[in-house]
Amino acid sequence: MSENSENRKEVLTRRKDALQMRASVIRAIRDFFTNHDYLEVETPHRIPVPAPEAHIDATASGNWFLHTSPELCMKRMLAAGYHRIFQICRCFRHEERGCLHLPEFTLLEWYRKDIDYREMMEECEDMIISVARYLGRGEVITYQGRQIDLQRSWERISVREVFERYSSMSPEEALKDDLFDEIMVRDIEPHLGWGKPTFLYDYPVSLGAMAKTKKDDPTVAERFEIYIGSLELANAFSELTDVNEQRQRFAREQQCRRSLGKTVYPAPEKFLDALDYMPESAGAALGVDRLVMIFANTPAIDDVVAFTPEEL
Repeated sequence: MSENSENRKEVLTRRKDALQMRASVIRAIRDFFTNHDYLEVETPHRIPVPAPEAHIDATASGNWFLHTSPELCMKRMLAAGYHRIFQICRCFRHEERGCLHLPEFTLLEWYRKDIDYREMMEECEDMIISVARYLGRGEVITYQGRQIDLQRSWERISVREVFERYSSMSPEEALKDDLFDEIMVRDIEPHLGWGKPTFLYDYPVSLGAMAKTKKDDPTVAERFEIYIGSLELANAFSELTDVNEQRQRFAREQQCRRSLGKTVYPAPEKFLDALDYMPESAGAALGVDRLVMIFANTPAIDDVVAFTPEEL
């Protein structure tokens, strides 16, 4: 056996405990949703057009694309009368790579009729606490040398409040100067999800391309993200069901992609046709690899997958 082969074998062997943990996390997720009357579904990984979001790039597969999430197909199912559905699947995002990112990753996505983003927060709490109990972890876990209390209720803080607390700019100023993501990563995210998990909610409406606008504040969308140990774990929102508004949002995303010199994806017409039948609902997408990172107590996504792209 060559030295390189031996090293590759050692890497796989070293990951065995984390991969066993991963299998347990996935079993726990399935148990939670099955016990809450959700139907597990499978939708195609290869689709004709992705959602035309400005900063999410799809991987081409012939004349079609590998999906960046199962969102479009799952929402068509929701519109057709499947009122509690979930899926655990592989997703693909072009050239995303780093200690927290892989170009091919595992996503948990679920949708539920007749709830909004506030009620979805509660379901997220319930699901992650259920996974911790399945793993025998109890209500307090340790991540990167610090304890995190999973007991309800978790911290809830708006985007406006968190910018006031940790940044010298408002969200509007940050967006205008194209600094929103930079400020989030550098100044804000390191403070989130320690002691208790954090729900960061009410994002500027321009950052919620498929999220419902908040009734009492049209400048924000009913969207939240979950942070545990400064790690962004999930994205969720009350679903936008107004087809005319969705078309306008997609047009703005397409224009942004055009201005950035990116491939401009056409509007997903079959999804838009189905939107007329979409019930009031909420949905969430959670990175399974990152959830495993939390329970495996590792800061690197490479530690919780069998193979990274570089090892193939």
